[in-house]
Amino acid sequence: MSTLIQQRIADLAPAPVFAVQPVDVSGGRGILLRSPNWLGDAVMTLPALKQLRMLLKEGQRLMVIAPPGLKDFFQALPLVDDVLTPEAAHRRWSRTFRARLAALQPSLTVMFTNSLRDVLQLRLAGISRIYGAKARGRSWLLERSFAFPPRRSGELNALHHANKYLAMVAALGAPAWDGSFPEFVVEPLSPAKWPQLTASKPLMTLAAGAAYGAAKRWPSEYFRAVAEMWIGRGGQIAVLGSGKEVKIGGEIVEGLPAGVAWNLAGRTSFGELVGWLRRSKCCVANDSGVMHLAAALGVSGVAVFGPTDYLATGPVSDHWGLLFEGIDCAPCFKRECPNGSARCIREITPRQVIEAVDTMIGDR
Repeated sequence: MSTLIQQRIADLAPAPVFAVQPVDVSGGRGILLRSPNWLGDAVMTLPALKQLRMLLKEGQRLMVIAPPGLKDFFQALPLVDDVLTPEAAHRRWSRTFRARLAALQPSLTVMFTNSLRDVLQLRLAGISRIYGAKARGRSWLLERSFAFPPRRSGELNALHHANKYLAMVAALGAPAWDGSFPEFVVEPLSPAKWPQLTASKPLMTLAAGAAYGAAKRWPSEYFRAVAEMWIGRGGQIAVLGSGKEVKIGGEIVEGLPAGVAWNLAGRTSFGELVGWLRRSKCCVANDSGVMHLAAALGVSGVAVFGPTDYLATGPVSDHWGLLFEGIDCAPCFKRECPNGSARCIREITPRQVIEAVDTMIGDR
């Protein structure tokens, strides 16, 4: 039977500590950051991003390179001054985009990706003071590189991504993180667009998708069973997710009572996604970007983990619990279950999840 893990996951998986060599930021216009390409990974950079901001001097800017899909995410953060989006996340940057980067004249650049290509493109743009993890033979191109243990397949690795990013910025002289996340500033939800806002029933949000692959997705019928239990107690549910997850949302709300269950997958802007999460009493999620965002917003929740490593990518929050079955082959990190059984995720039951929800919201 799965055990509910309630301790803040990042506390269980510290990163190596590197020697502190404070960087001099006075020779340019600020700090340029290369963000990861996925929402969940971007959320896990926020503690480090907040601390990196503290290194800036008056008048300097914090600038972020991010894929187009994360532009609204970073623009909703007041601590970020500029968001630069290349034409595509996984392609060579155009000459025009490299010229934009060169015009920024950053004091230094911090890489929160392991990409060799991006470092080469920064160099082509005339940017040389680059810091980042030792990866893919790029260390010789970096001002300073940081060696982290390689990921071991088939076992928990005990190195949380948020701690990895924090370790790098701490080595550059950033102060210790105080445990709080930066605020998002978004437009309030419009009652004209969302008549559901008039309902006073406690809201549970469900994040049933997972961009990484089907293997780490808790079954739609399990999410629906949790929704039925919540509605039976007088609550309401909203399924959140991307346009690619509309079908999943439809599978969950099918057959549920009208007026208390909504499939909002693909219907919300980033600001509206934040608004719906903030309204919810709790969130139930796969290992996903919405899970990380909900945790960063202070929403209580329960995460279901199967083939991925909860010690590396668990939610960073004191208000989230986590269920992990821990069978012999998990975590395998596969996008599809190699034997087709998906036992690691399917053996976690809806009853266990709703009991975990009761535990996590019991004192709030």
